[in-house]
Amino acid sequence: MIDYVINNMIKIDQNKCVGCGLCAGQHPESFQMNLDGKAEVINSQETPGAQKAISDCPAGAISSVK
Repeated sequence: MIDYVINNMIKIDQNKCVGCGLCAGQHPESFQMNLDGKAEVINSQETPGAQKAISDCPAGAISSVK
């Protein structure tokens, strides 16, 4: 039997992002701030840090998608 692992991908809704920098400051391995002052994903694999960023984002801009 083969086990299949489905990895969720992290994304940021640029329209919701308020540019607070919390995700990039706490999880620089997954997020950075772009020239527009909004967060962007640099490592789209879901990690424990990225999962924490989803729950901590004050704007609800970060999500996990299949």
